[in-house]
Amino acid sequence: MSDRRPSPEKAAKETNRTQHDIRLPQHPEQVDQDSEYCSVLLDGTWQDIRFHDYGRIFAIPGLYEQLFHDILDCRSPDVVAKLLKEELQRDNVSAASLRVLDLGAGNGLVGEQLRTVGVGHLAGIDILPQARDAALRDRPEVYDAYHVLDMTTLSEADSLLLERHSFNTLTCVAALGYGDIPPSAFRAAYNLVSDGGWVAFTIKDRFLSDSDTSGFATLIDSCRRAGLLNVRARERYRHRLDISGRPLHYFAVVGTKQGDIPADMLP
Repeated sequence: MSDRRPSPEKAAKETNRTQHDIRLPQHPEQVDQDSEYCSVLLDGTWQDIRFHDYGRIFAIPGLYEQLFHDILDCRSPDVVAKLLKEELQRDNVSAASLRVLDLGAGNGLVGEQLRTVGVGHLAGIDILPQARDAALRDRPEVYDAYHVLDMTTLSEADSLLLERHSFNTLTCVAALGYGDIPPSAFRAAYNLVSDGGWVAFTIKDRFLSDSDTSGFATLIDSCRRAGLLNVRARERYRHRLDISGRPLHYFAVVGTKQGDIPADMLP
């Protein structure tokens, strides 16, 4: 696909989803990724919605898919599922044996891809009740359980609830680095996975570079150096287009967990 600005007027994919009238900003060059927004015609009024206002987006049926996948061509769920499947096949591991914690599960697009891989048990976790509502509304068959939790403030009861899932896999797609899921939340989820289990996540390339300010570059590198994370595959890819039509590049990482992340390793 060319890197020209995507047209919000282009025909959406043929689905049974509700289709919305969407406009992108007239001067997208003045908007960085963290501040991206669109205008949506709702009840006869154009309303501005910031891309990171996920609760509002999930509450509008079909808007997330139409905006991020039909218009901005997001590829992350497909990429991470494919990379995980390849590593499972390399080790002759049955996907049915995976018990997955899908962190930042949103409305279930990643979970849907994991089901196509054949994972055996799948639990979603998101901080937003609107995300759970959207997943149950749009993909009720995907998750075996879906928990609305803040992973930075888990109670003892919450921890016991999650431990009962006996997770051996963690996935987290396009949710790290902008404050939606901070390093401390990632650590809490990571430590719920059994040693030797699988870890698959995506993150913007900048957040694994020397210019990172999110803390993830330091955390992931420290885990790797300490032998807590064995990186099996790492692929730079085009996550989606920005509102100007330029590619946004992320890394997809698949590895195996070799030990818990200690608290003093957090940046």
